[in-house]
Amino acid sequence: MLGDVRVRSQVGFQPDRRGSHPYLGIDFRTLHAHAESTGSIPARRIRRLFSFQRHLLSSRFLRGAPHLNPLHILDEDYCGQAKCMLEKVGSWNFDIFLFDRLTNGNSLVTLTLYLLSHYGLIELFQLDMVKVHRFLVLVQEDYHNHNPYHNAVHAADVTQAMHCYLKEPKLAKSLTSCDILLGLLAAATHDLDHPGVNQPFLIKTNHYLAVLYRNTSVLENHHWRSAVGLLRETELLSHLPAEDRLTMERQLGSLILATDISRQNEYLSKFRTHLDQEDLCLGNASHRHFILQMALKCADICNPCRPWELSKQWSEKVTEEFFHQGDIEKKHKLEVSPLCDSENNSIADVQIGFMTYVVEPLFAEWARFSDTRLSQTMLGHLCLNKASWNAMQPEASGSSEEPESEPEPSSRALPQGSLQS
Repeated sequence: MLGDVRVRSQVGFQPDRRGSHPYLGIDFRTLHAHAESTGSIPARRIRRLFSFQRHLLSSRFLRGAPHLNPLHILDEDYCGQAKCMLEKVGSWNFDIFLFDRLTNGNSLVTLTLYLLSHYGLIELFQLDMVKVHRFLVLVQEDYHNHNPYHNAVHAADVTQAMHCYLKEPKLAKSLTSCDILLGLLAAATHDLDHPGVNQPFLIKTNHYLAVLYRNTSVLENHHWRSAVGLLRETELLSHLPAEDRLTMERQLGSLILATDISRQNEYLSKFRTHLDQEDLCLGNASHRHFILQMALKCADICNPCRPWELSKQWSEKVTEEFFHQGDIEKKHKLEVSPLCDSENNSIADVQIGFMTYVVEPLFAEWARFSDTRLSQTMLGHLCLNKASWNAMQPEASGSSEEPESEPEPSSRALPQGSLQS
């Protein structure tokens, strides 16, 4: 079933799996690297080992244990600031960029570990702490930090947003511990091993992943199977009955696959129908799972709903990644994907379209489902951020003529969404 579950070995990533297209001599793992060398496989393994050891040390503060080495006084200062931030991890203004700096690039590991402990999931599911650490470190390491947007910091940001949604009254009183565990794991792994290019790029270059998944939810399937591979490699859930493990793996896949933005209208229509008919029952396991899917979809694209100083940084990063793909497509004489052409698109253009046709419809329905202060805050930020981007457009201060009629959402949303995948 899980044909893409990677089995790690001494030889590392297999270069012969890149596909048959000549343009895929490109190493996606260093696609967005600048002057740095790719490094050898032994070096990568050493970095991973150091990361694991460093995090085992730096995370002691989560358990209240003091550092054994007095030379770590500066690290303790940073850990103290990070700990203060974690006390406000449920705030929508949480600055994940600052938190990543304070944790020395370990925001995903530190945040997810804290939340697993916060919800009592480590004790409840009798998770081995060494396995938990190893799993989270491997997850963080398998995000490509050279990607401007789809990296471990994005995964940490989505996980923090997911926590905010899990605390909403309707969810907090209905979700089971298993639901919460799956929600956090899905958020942390939803873009695992993302190559920094979108699905259409993989399809038109005949990448092996596109062939493997028959051009359907290519990236999302890969993220899911990669996550399952790490769960099995670390044996994180090995103490659970086999049937329970397989069920959790399938449910994890269902959550991650829901982030495929090309199916946005499908999920949004189903959500809207449930709300119109007022038939959502969170005592029903399938309905709870559907709401988890919608929560993860919101968390994945919530950047336009953050405060401007955070939202703007994310907008710049995702557009940089788009434009970099466009530059590669031009270099190899491929058709440039929508919104990836830096000569014909601006950050403002990309963001306004994305907000209008993808983000606004989704968060409007989420506010119908969960009409809380958080939902209104998100919609308020979205409105202000859209106005800020509009003000940056050169033509914004010009013509007062009647604008042309807007196209249907599906005609503009899907190209942008496929890039975000």
